[in-house]
Amino acid sequence: MTLHSHTHDMSCQQLLASIGDYVEGDLAPELCQEIERHLAACDHCRVVVDTLNKTITLYHASAHETEVPSEVRGRLFQVLKLDNLREKKS
Repeated sequence: MTLHSHTHDMSCQQLLASIGDYVEGDLAPELCQEIERHLAACDHCRVVVDTLNKTITLYHASAHETEVPSEVRGRLFQVLKLDNLREKKS
């Protein structure tokens, strides 16, 4: 059983090494099929890929928002103790 687990870990490591290219669609179809077979059998890697895909989707959805409201920005700078970096209002 330990040998099977080790083999599975190696597959996970290989998937994680290629995850960016896989999500971006920059891999050869054969490698994509291999990754998809792994994802069908590995809940952990499937969660990683799903989370990455959702993060990218949320990023693209919010990309049109170019400015944080000033009151939110002020609270954020205060919490992060970056008040000295905020633009001073005249």
